[in-house]
Amino acid sequence: MEIMLAKDMGFCWGVRRAIDIMENAAEQYGEIISVGPIVHNPQVVESLEGKGVRLGVKPADSSKPVAITAHGVGPQILEEVKSTGAEVIDGTCPIVTRSQRWARRMAEQGFTVLVFGDPEHREVRGVLGWAGDKAVPVRDGDPLPDPFPNRVAIISQTTQTPERFAQFVAQVMTEHVNDITELRLINTLCNVTSNQQVAARELAQEVDVMIVVGGRASANTRHLVEVVEEEGTPAHHIETADELQPEWLAGCERVGVTAGASTPDSAVEAVVDRIRVIAG
Repeated sequence: MEIMLAKDMGFCWGVRRAIDIMENAAEQYGEIISVGPIVHNPQVVESLEGKGVRLGVKPADSSKPVAITAHGVGPQILEEVKSTGAEVIDGTCPIVTRSQRWARRMAEQGFTVLVFGDPEHREVRGVLGWAGDKAVPVRDGDPLPDPFPNRVAIISQTTQTPERFAQFVAQVMTEHVNDITELRLINTLCNVTSNQQVAARELAQEVDVMIVVGGRASANTRHLVEVVEEEGTPAHHIETADELQPEWLAGCERVGVTAGASTPDSAVEAVVDRIRVIAG
């Protein structure tokens, strides 16, 4: 059995940056509070907790520094943290920060801001907050707003696939070109996750089955599963090597492995080792 790894996968630079920021801060202050999990990977979160990064809600006082995770937050949460007097440690991914700034800028200029993505995702909730009452979230497959605004700015959750974002923009133009007097399209997709999706799609064409390693709550990992399945290749999403089932690999000559942007190298290595054990 041949094990093939995607050419682009695993920790992205934004996640590595956020982890470095939090580890350094925890070492400096002894303990910090993270507003939510730093990334959607339980193993990474557990490792950081062991180094003094505590998950929790915003503190009522300034006793401990408060860290903003890679997904970012809206301005209301940021102001609430600052009002306590707590020191703010900003680990927001710069690509997410760019989305937030565009959302605020477009809203201030009077555009209705359509945010293509999962409105329950922490990144999207934060971006929506920066656009305030001018923000309208649209999940993939949802109907467009009715009545449709005439001045529209479109941005995307950073981890969406380019294909789906393009389809969404095409849907807007097809259904509402007569309603729109001004359209601003801002490409807020993360090229790291886009490259990972391309690599996963290419590898899926060469293997019998794909193992996708990443947190259950990781949007970019779920998108990797989706692009693999679009190629007609079976895909199995796992968090740890222990979840790998021998029957998934039965009769397979080539097994592909890819991983989400919040998946550490150690998790991928453990999966590869287990595949080798199963293969005998």
